[in-house]
Amino acid sequence: MNDAGEVRSATGVIAHIRAVLWRTGARLPATILVVSAGMLGLWVDFSGSAAAQPATISTAKDDNLKPLDANAEDVAQGKRVAEACAGCHGASGISTTAGVPNLAGQRAVYLYLELKAYQTVARDNAAMNNAVEFLSDDALVKVAAFFASLDPAQPGSTKTAVVEVAAVQAGKTAAASCGGCHGAAGVSTTPGMPSLAGLDPDYLVAAMKAYKSGARKNDLMKSMLANVADANMSKIALYFAVQKPVRSQAAASGDQAAGKAAAASCSGCHGEQGVSGNPAFPSLAGQDPQYLAAALQAYKAGVRNDATMKAQAALNDGAIKSLAAYFSAQQPQAPTVPEHLTVVQWAQRCDRCHGINGNSIDPRLPALAAQRADYLQNVLHDYRTGARKSPPMAAMSDSLTDDDVDKLAAHYASQTARAFVYVLVPQSK
Repeated sequence: MNDAGEVRSATGVIAHIRAVLWRTGARLPATILVVSAGMLGLWVDFSGSAAAQPATISTAKDDNLKPLDANAEDVAQGKRVAEACAGCHGASGISTTAGVPNLAGQRAVYLYLELKAYQTVARDNAAMNNAVEFLSDDALVKVAAFFASLDPAQPGSTKTAVVEVAAVQAGKTAAASCGGCHGAAGVSTTPGMPSLAGLDPDYLVAAMKAYKSGARKNDLMKSMLANVADANMSKIALYFAVQKPVRSQAAASGDQAAGKAAAASCSGCHGEQGVSGNPAFPSLAGQDPQYLAAALQAYKAGVRNDATMKAQAALNDGAIKSLAAYFSAQQPQAPTVPEHLTVVQWAQRCDRCHGINGNSIDPRLPALAAQRADYLQNVLHDYRTGARKSPPMAAMSDSLTDDDVDKLAAHYASQTARAFVYVLVPQSK
């Protein structure tokens, strides 16, 4: 909203806001955020005082801020445009459809920018692209202002507290049944059984999923993993990844010198001396020699299905034993494992842009509070995979696990949403 005249003090700002709200017919909210070119954001709490906040929003010559100028008539016209949205987003902007976001109380400029992105197919969604294809810019402004004017959704009555347990400790508990074969802390002392300590967590998760699906053949492993959820696989993998790897002490029957010469072709995937720098490929350094030999024999016979490894394993038994002897004698190294953050720590990072508890104070950035959890899960997944483009969000979400995504979505869905009215005021002279 905009109005003529000068504003020289917090008292003047409040008087100006009251006049603008009266003129436009908007009801008095609990909190207003005032923005002006070169002026700090100013919270105005109508239960008491005005206090400056460290948030500057430049409004100079920014056509994208047009929804903030919408008046009561514009909002009424936007309501008529929004009738076409009710089937998916709800008549009141509160969705009852899985995966479809709530729009009520969302930041108007954010909605306008997203609608424009759908209209130009910068965001590719056939239903939304078709819905906004022929809308004028004026209609986009007004429908964004309408949804922003609605009371936001509130958290469901069945919200549950997220009990945060350290991921490594949770992984240790979930991995208890693995120790019988793979040894305490993942260091095997059983001939023919691989050590898991110090293996990259992404590789371990992929291997577990392959056993569970049957893509990797092992009846015992398939049965052990049958009821293990993906989130627990991630915790198990993290636990083993941070354990100190120990070089196998098992006797090897092959010729290490011959194995070293043969290992030259393995370094492209498994790294120099068998220390992998790629989570797609396991480290071989220090691994049990009988296990390494058995794995090569399985690739050679086609029991393990991998065309590249089948070609690499086309060796005689003596060469296979020599390769296993060489790699088992190398010193293993632990991978660099990203720091695992709790949901509270992740939320603190998200709140830097999206506002405390997901209540954005920037009209260009979406509020997350009381949003549908399934929608938030889908969005984070799309940023992680690149299906939805945003360099900042891709960087933020890249190291999230599936468990992190579920907990973050639940966290923000359970927060109380706060509606804001953004009032543009003239800059003081």
